[in-house]
Amino acid sequence: MGSRPLTGDEYVESLRDGREVFLYGERIKDVTEHPAFHNAARMTARLYDALHDPEHSAVLTTATDTGGDGFTHRFFTTPRSAEDLVAAQGAIARWARLSYGWMGRSPDYKASFLGTLGANAEFYEPFADNARRWYRESQEKVLYWNHAIVHPPVDRNLPPDQVADVFVHVEKETDAGVVVSGAKMVATGSALAHYNFIAHYGLPIKDKKFALVATVPMDAPGMKLICRPSYAATAAVMGSPFDYPLSSRLDENDTILVLDKVLIPWENVFVYGDVGKVQMFAGQSGFFERFTFHGCTRLAVKLEFIAGLLAKALELTGTQDFRGVQSRLGEVLAWRDLFQGLSDAAARNPVPWRNGAVLPNPRYGMAYRWFMQAGYSRVREIVLQDVASGLIYLNSSAEDFKNPETRPYLDKYLRGSDGSDAVERVKVMKLLWDAVGTEFGGRHELYERNYAGNHENSRIDVLTADQATGRLDDCKAFVERFLDEYDLDGWTVPDLSSFADLRARRSDLFDA
Repeated sequence: MGSRPLTGDEYVESLRDGREVFLYGERIKDVTEHPAFHNAARMTARLYDALHDPEHSAVLTTATDTGGDGFTHRFFTTPRSAEDLVAAQGAIARWARLSYGWMGRSPDYKASFLGTLGANAEFYEPFADNARRWYRESQEKVLYWNHAIVHPPVDRNLPPDQVADVFVHVEKETDAGVVVSGAKMVATGSALAHYNFIAHYGLPIKDKKFALVATVPMDAPGMKLICRPSYAATAAVMGSPFDYPLSSRLDENDTILVLDKVLIPWENVFVYGDVGKVQMFAGQSGFFERFTFHGCTRLAVKLEFIAGLLAKALELTGTQDFRGVQSRLGEVLAWRDLFQGLSDAAARNPVPWRNGAVLPNPRYGMAYRWFMQAGYSRVREIVLQDVASGLIYLNSSAEDFKNPETRPYLDKYLRGSDGSDAVERVKVMKLLWDAVGTEFGGRHELYERNYAGNHENSRIDVLTADQATGRLDDCKAFVERFLDEYDLDGWTVPDLSSFADLRARRSDLFDA
């Protein structure tokens, strides 16, 4: 790896490291050239090139805070004020715009964790030096980390200690490091990352062999990624970018991550053997506050794209002036504004943290986790409802427009209601269908629903946080103050009147 940070070409070259990625029964020789990953790798390369592009660098970058004279993506540094977080928010949004909001696991996503290591290194004692080193190296190079932290949904009727053949665990300790086996899910985007972050989330553990937080380079011997079906490869075979404009270049892929006796050197370990610390990771690492901030900022960009696309589709179908349709397009815009507002609130009302650092306000991050599950599905429902059959009143392929036998019919019968021609109408509708109706579109609804936690946890976490901070008690005390102002005899406060004399006269009327 040459430049600091990497350029786009250097990023692509860094992926040619012999990593073991499996798809459709075969091991992929070079992910940068395979149709399942080629275009997604190039879209990621755009992000790296933007760091060096004067058009974007003022928003995206800042000086490193590691003692050197280089620069880095703003979200990889330690924020110490609301101004720092607002600047980081701008950098997150700028990168999100370069992928039109559709890359949930861009390199700055894991900066949610990496950007905490400088201020919070002591949490990882006796591996604090590892935290400091990775903070410095990942920041200076803008390394692309991903993570796999959830146990596979296997043998859920058994305690984790009895599923040791599946869950990631340490098999033995050596002078060089720990030898680790097991699987994690769902390792989104990991085929295109430099390192994978392994941690524990979701189940209570008791045995220290499960108590591991570490990072593994993607070319580590014994690490394997087994991919789900590739929407990009399917698009390349079945159509063209005209037919699958999102699937063909923005499929991050999700994988089963397998560790088969992988040696993780001690210098790559953050926590080992400390069950309590592993269980405290979510609450003490700062990762939660920052990944919800990143996700909320990115989702606002994505919904802005969907709102604009829906508006264009409604114009093409001639329904843009219908009152009900207008109200629902307004709803989509309101969802976008909600997430932008939550992101703004998290940045502008930070909470103090370690060693002078601040974190995005978690109250708004938790609200985002809940609303994203309802909001994204609702937006998709509006698209399906209001564009309706327009989403499938389409020809099969761009090739149909090149066939002189079918082209006249397409030009006549598929033209848009706003005076646009058939090619423009079909182009917009295919993009919208790829956003909400294809496998790619369906996967994105699933992703937005679940990537920040399951639907029950996201709600319970709001409750438990407010219980822990006393905010729920404050809410109840607010009500108690109201209740204390009256009793069976009327108002108990001196500035309000109960009009007892009127009640007495009412009794006289009834007696009469």
